[in-house]
Formats: sequence, C-alpha cells, structure tokens
Amino acid sequence: MSRPHRPTPEFPEHLRELARKFPLERSLAQDPLSCVRPFASQRRAAEIAGIFASTLAIGNTTSIRRAFARLLERTGGDLPAWVDGIGPRTWRSELGDFRHRWIRGDQLGYLALRLRAVYAAHESLEDVFLSGMDGGGGFEGGVDALAGALRSPPSGRAAVPAGYDRLFPSPRGASRSPCKRLTLFVRWMVRSEYPDLGLWTRVPASELRIPLDQHVYWIAYHLGLTQRRTRSWRTVEEVTAALRAVDPADPVRYDFVLCHTGISGDCPKHREMAVCGPCSVRPDCLLWRTHGGTS
Repeated sequence: MSRPHRPTPEFPEHLRELARKFPLERSLAQDPLSCVRPFASQRRAAEIAGIFASTLAIGNTTSIRRAFARLLERTGGDLPAWVDGIGPRTWRSELGDFRHRWIRGDQLGYLALRLRAVYAAHESLEDVFLSGMDGGGGFEGGVDALAGALRSPPSGRAAVPAGYDRLFPSPRGASRSPCKRLTLFVRWMVRSEYPDLGLWTRVPASELRIPLDQHVYWIAYHLGLTQRRTRSWRTVEEVTAALRAVDPADPVRYDFVLCHTGISGDCPKHREMAVCGPCSVRPDCLLWRTHGGTS
C-alpha cells in the first residue's frame, strides 16, 4: 500500500510565499466578496448582501457577480429596505423570472421573508450563529443554527418554494454537507484582515472552517491536506486542521489564495513546467512529486 501524500515540513513557508506573491486585487475584482464590500459600512446591510451573494455562489465567479447585480437592479439597490417590505406579491413581480443556475427568484424572495423574520427576533445574524456555537456546539453548531433559521418557515401563508431548503444544508444533516456557502459567508463576516469584512466581533477567527469549494478541495487534496476523496464536513474539518497547524489563530487565512489559485488558472491542474516551476508550493504538490519532479 502506498504511503499517503503529505506536504513537506517546509509547507507553511511555501504557503506564506504563495500568498505574498498572489495578485490579491486581481482576484478580488472577480470574487463575489467584491459585491458585498460596498455594503460594509452597515452591519445589517452587509449581512443581507452577504447572505444573498453567498447563496448565489454557484458556478463561475463572473456569472455569480452578474446574478447579484441583477438582483440588486430588480430590488432597487437597497436590499435592507427590500427585505423590510417583502411579500409574495413583491417577489413575484420583481423576481418571477429570475434564474441563476438552479436558483429561482421565488426562492430568493422567500429568503428575504426569512431574513425579515430573523431580524424581528435578533439584532444580527451573529446572534443566531452564536446561539448554536455556544454551549459546546462549536462552529458546526453555529452553521447548523444559521441554516435552520434561514430554512424555518415564517408565520403567515407563504408557501415554502420547491427546493428552497436545499439552499441551506447543515453539517449535521444526513449528507454531512461541507456547507461551502454558509462557511464562506461566516468567513466574510468574521475575519478582520482584508479583503474580509470583520463585522462579527464575538466569533473568534480561530474557530472558522474552510469554505470547501471544488477549487479549494482539489488543491488541498493535491497538497496532502486531506486524504478524503469527496467533499464533506469531515473533509472540511480535516483540511482546516491541516491549515490550523500553519496558523492556529486564523486557519482560513489562505482560503482566498487557494481558491483563486484554482479559479484564475494559476494552477493548471496538471504538471506543466512553465507554470509549476515558479510555484511556491510545487515541492508539496502530488502531481509534481509523482511525475518525477524534485524540489
């Protein structure tokens, strides 16, 4: 049986060097977070924009940003005011034909209804997250509480749209979902280091978990940060533990860099000397090491 692939002992420095050389502003312009940052001066507005942007974070980043821009255009640009005045007639007239991948306008309208109900009971979505995190629930409990609050039906006659609940899985569900979009939202809210927003002050950055999209998973697997063959909550925990060994206080510090190294094509996902040669994490990469490469 072959030995499991692991990064080299020098991996922490290799990862820091990758981040030092990374063109952050180029990738931020392509990231859904760029849609949320204009709302950062007001926490409630940023939370609402962040939930919608992260919920739409399916597919390539260009289509995600276009979908968010369409949502803003159709709702008049003031998402908090739109949420405050939302009703079934409102979303049917404004979002009736809205589509982004498998997400529909009626689902986004219902999400706005849920947000209005949540804010009627809580000052912030951070309060909801903490209600699940406190008392031993940890980060997993926080994500579960947030997902549950967004799924729960409000009072009234509005029917839950088909497929709506699948937008907000819980890490405690039967599928043990990696919950990429909600962990991404929480990262945006918690981390104070640019480009994240740092609007939640009661959730320690040390508790964050990696938003495990397909790009981060592919790179993490080939760097030896996980041996798991599928994306699941267990994979999230395994990759986060490996990154916590690099930075215990901020284990998702390098999430943005790892993600956009895949999105941008900086990593071609095959061994290519012209690209791999200058790459800082080349000595740790499974593709490089199993095809005769040396550090």
